[in-house]
Amino acid sequence: MNTSKRKVVLITGASSGIGEATAAHLAAHGMHVVLGARRTDRLETLAARIGADHGSADVVPLDVTRLDNVRQFVDFALDRHGRVDVMLNNAGVMPLSKLEALKVDEWNRMIDVNVRGVLHGIAAALPVMRRQGSGQIINMASIGAYTVSPTAAVYCATKFAVAAITEGLRQEVGGDIRVTLVSPGVVESELADSISDAAGRAEMRAYRQIALKPDAIARAIRFAIEQPADVDVSELIVRPTASPF
Repeated sequence: MNTSKRKVVLITGASSGIGEATAAHLAAHGMHVVLGARRTDRLETLAARIGADHGSADVVPLDVTRLDNVRQFVDFALDRHGRVDVMLNNAGVMPLSKLEALKVDEWNRMIDVNVRGVLHGIAAALPVMRRQGSGQIINMASIGAYTVSPTAAVYCATKFAVAAITEGLRQEVGGDIRVTLVSPGVVESELADSISDAAGRAEMRAYRQIALKPDAIARAIRFAIEQPADVDVSELIVRPTASPF
């Protein structure tokens, strides 16, 4: 039996898209998943589906912008399962617009969820993993962590930050804790639904004509988790074969 089959995996932003697909995929391969998001009705539906397929899933209301809430999320998993093997910091938003549109509230929301949310996940999970002497933190970036396009300056800035935070964490922890950055290219998800700017919506519709299914990213995440403890898959870029970006 692969040792990953007993792992406890916490997933933020699990109510849709990559988070939802990853939860279902990992549970189908024997891992215990703890689902966190604000939309608990969708989490309950997902957990029921996982349970019907003989998987194991718990539901916890979660707002990643609140450190106390993220700590409660981790504490729940620890109380329920006795350990935290993987923290997947997946929650993210992507309301694209040109800077001249001055959508400052949207900029702040991206910083709060995409950057602070990841930092909160690290702050909550890392002490537990230090005490355990093992664990893996997986942070979700984007192809936007490597290049910038019009309407995406702030979004890309948050993903550049996630990449920098992840690499810094990897260098600092070493030893028994693994750190992985996952950077998807264009993937079918609800992220585009948050785009209020007309130009940004149009650009994303064209960009998503060759989008991957979220399960493609789920499979990559499982690959990183299932490596032996002495193997750290530090960085994964997963994009459509046809994508020029």
